[in-house]
Amino acid sequence: MVIYALVICYMDLSFIIPAYNEAERIGESLEIGLSYFGRQPYQWEILVVDDGSKDATREIVQSFLRRGVKLLGQPKNMGKGAAVRRGMIEAHGEYCIFSDADFSTPVEETEQALAYLREYHVAIGSRAIDRSYVKVHQSWYRETMGKIFNLFVQALAVPGIKDTQCGFKGFRAEVARTIFSRTKIDGFSFDVEALYIARKLGYSIKEFPVHWYNDERSTLNPVIDGIQMFRELLKIRSLHKGEF
Repeated sequence: MVIYALVICYMDLSFIIPAYNEAERIGESLEIGLSYFGRQPYQWEILVVDDGSKDATREIVQSFLRRGVKLLGQPKNMGKGAAVRRGMIEAHGEYCIFSDADFSTPVEETEQALAYLREYHVAIGSRAIDRSYVKVHQSWYRETMGKIFNLFVQALAVPGIKDTQCGFKGFRAEVARTIFSRTKIDGFSFDVEALYIARKLGYSIKEFPVHWYNDERSTLNPVIDGIQMFRELLKIRSLHKGEF
């Protein structure tokens, strides 16, 4: 009985979901998440960071508050990076995992992430290690843009990581706070910046294959957001010049 109590403490988890205008999907995702975590032998919290949504996202999340879901509300739309940063810094778990609100990576991959986080400081889901894990693909132009973006990422920021943009990443709590207290990018390239900082600080990173199902209702604009991501990528080195 004492051993079981120690396991619960050790496996304490914060599962963070950044959300912007996710009224169509957030309720279903929270039901799936609550069902999964309700079967696990450890303490957990689901933390939704509403990024200034203009639809009913916040109201839907509020209806789950009595069931173990917590809500953080941004004062305005500040970007996915800002939402994840706030969730990571205000989380209470021994481990912190963030996931896209559509659960394109199934919540069941949490088990694999936690297993790797016992050995590594950071564990990131990847769609590129084994493409057979990708069950529903993006359109050809989105996949092409992603591959081109990764080529620039490899050259400018974090060589050796095949997929920096999969929306499923885990961190040990102290590592998450150290990394995200330093991040400055609020947009979609925050993943690259976080991994860049992790590398510079000497943290170990494990990239592992995850199942992935594309949801065509993505809020990411492949043109406007794509251009912004490249701009953010080009700024990462200068943003942290002299820090390491």
